[in-house]
Amino acid sequence: MKPAYWDPVPYVRRLVTPATSRFPVFSGVWAERNRRNVPGPFYGANTDCMELGRWEAPRHIAYDGDHEFVYRQPVDAFEAEALLSAAQVELYSGYGWDGDDHWTVEAVRDWWRDRGQVREWAVAAAAERDAGDPEYRVHHQDAARGLRDFVTYIDDGLEAYLRGYLFWLEQRREPRPGEALPRL
Repeated sequence: MKPAYWDPVPYVRRLVTPATSRFPVFSGVWAERNRRNVPGPFYGANTDCMELGRWEAPRHIAYDGDHEFVYRQPVDAFEAEALLSAAQVELYSGYGWDGDDHWTVEAVRDWWRDRGQVREWAVAAAAERDAGDPEYRVHHQDAARGLRDFVTYIDDGLEAYLRGYLFWLEQRREPRPGEALPRL
């Protein structure tokens, strides 16, 4: 059984070394983050529009048309490595990993309360991508798939993750099995 929340940042920090990353990897600026990022330590900010992130981390990265964003935070080492790989191929080093320094319990609850707007946008954006230029059909279909995956996650899975993340924000530790998690 997976824990209610796993802090991926220490694990990823150990992986980011001069030998593994020739360029800065997590230089994203919180004030420039994409509002569609789900709450958590990682986020896409001023990323390029090459849309390479899904190739590396299809279960975590989606596109809003101009930028990449993190629609699912990593919950284990394998997923953290995938997200790191996406950040390493990002041209502008526009991913950040300091979300824990900025998210508050109330900000997470606000994001959750407004999730319906994000969901509606993702549904519409996926339909638009599906109907996109036939010359880029494969690329558009992958982008639409990421948005549909985001909708599915909003509907089933994100609430449980965010409750564990709220515990982390309040206690600065991972919850133990059986501990009560905060409500959204």
